[in-house]
Amino acid sequence: MPGAGTGRLVRRIAWQLRLVFLFAALAVLPYLLSYSQQEIAVLLVINVLLVSSYRLLTLTGEWSLGHVVIMGVGAYASALLAKRLGVPVPISLLLGGGIAAATAAVLSFPLFRMKGFYFLIGSFAAGEIIRLIWKRFTEPFGGPKGLKRIDAFPDIDIGFLSIDFYEPVNYYFLALIVVSASLFVLYRIERSRIGLTFHAIHWQDRLAESVGIDTFRYRTLAFVIASFFAGIAGGLYAHYVGAVNPTRFGVDQMVYVLVWAIVGGTATFHGPILGVVVLTVINEIVLRALGLDTARPLIYGAILILSVLYLPKGLESLVPRVRERVRRWRSGPAATGEGAG
Repeated sequence: MPGAGTGRLVRRIAWQLRLVFLFAALAVLPYLLSYSQQEIAVLLVINVLLVSSYRLLTLTGEWSLGHVVIMGVGAYASALLAKRLGVPVPISLLLGGGIAAATAAVLSFPLFRMKGFYFLIGSFAAGEIIRLIWKRFTEPFGGPKGLKRIDAFPDIDIGFLSIDFYEPVNYYFLALIVVSASLFVLYRIERSRIGLTFHAIHWQDRLAESVGIDTFRYRTLAFVIASFFAGIAGGLYAHYVGAVNPTRFGVDQMVYVLVWAIVGGTATFHGPILGVVVLTVINEIVLRALGLDTARPLIYGAILILSVLYLPKGLESLVPRVRERVRRWRSGPAATGEGAG
């Protein structure tokens, strides 16, 4: 039908225009911020990839307490490859993601013998073992102090174009490009047959097994893919900050990832992204302005409790409500039946 085709075309154009507006806003954003806020923006972009990769794992119904440690595996691997072996940083970044994925593949054999709460505790134990290895061995991991003076992304200098990635604005755009490409891949995976299988395993794993789906294989696949992108996030972090240590990838950091995901919601792709953006803005702008940034764990806990009580589906559940109100506002009195007759 021509009407239906026209409607789909209009929706597609509207979606493309929203994307153009979003990227335009992201391109202008760093120039409106102070130097310290630009650094926060870089870390925010990296955290968006971290929490989005974590959501891919939750699609199968499993929640891990070791995802930040997997991020650390990517960070340590990329740092060591660049620092000790002289591997170019862009390549070491990808290899770091690959090593994080390989680590997840090895861990999947014991972890996916467990489900639910037991998987949660098992992932925590596996993560702590990895962190203890980092702390125990000074060579090559640097022990409790970790690694310092990690190679940065090489500057670009080709005559008319000179880019210094030490500057937060330049690294922000680099991270934005890498994270945007990663989010596109994650989105396409979720919308594919594989992503639908992840959802099926989440809601009806026994039924999925009854029709021939190897749930162990697909859970492992989700874990490996999520870990690869977490490793990429870790590499981006390591080569920007220039140092990593076991404390940076502790359970307290993992709790923040859980809060971002729960407060934002995991039913949609954009839910966790909303969570990390909103909570980062609250922490870095509101709490610091009030001098309460040291109380972040307490305030995050309060936000989590309030979210569970009054917004159980997360911030993402507000999006349809806002859209409906905007639609009614645009429709005017006719949408509510006012002014009839």
